[in-house]
Amino acid sequence: MSGGLSLLARGAGAGALATVAMSAEMLAAQRLGVMGEQPPERIAEDAAEEVTGSQPDEGTTDVLASVAHFAFGAAGGAGYALILGRSARSAGPVTGIVFGLLVWAASYAGWIPALGILPPPDRDRPGRQVAMVLAHVIYGSVLGALVGRSARRF
Repeated sequence: MSGGLSLLARGAGAGALATVAMSAEMLAAQRLGVMGEQPPERIAEDAAEEVTGSQPDEGTTDVLASVAHFAFGAAGGAGYALILGRSARSAGPVTGIVFGLLVWAASYAGWIPALGILPPPDRDRPGRQVAMVLAHVIYGSVLGALVGRSARRF
């Protein structure tokens, strides 16, 4: 595999693993009662309803949300690695956190409210936004650490 494709693949794998860590925090926040409906479920539900014209059942929503969340996390990891390119060896938790917060801002203050899926942060449940910022900090720190470690090994 060429160097560029290898870096993208490692970034995607790191993004998927970082999504596991992020999801654990989101589930903990759900158990604490601060989340309301999980954003990936809301996004999947809205997308499925847009495509099919009817609201999917809970099981279908859960599967779609999980697949979409991990795909988005993997794509984010590949994008992060692509942005860093040759400097991926210097990746670490700090650059990853910056990236994770940019993803949060683009999503929760950008396309998600623009599509009417969730309200913008200043009008959403305060607990959900705190939990989602923390989830993206976790995602970014794990992503940065994994991409940096992987790049230094290859």
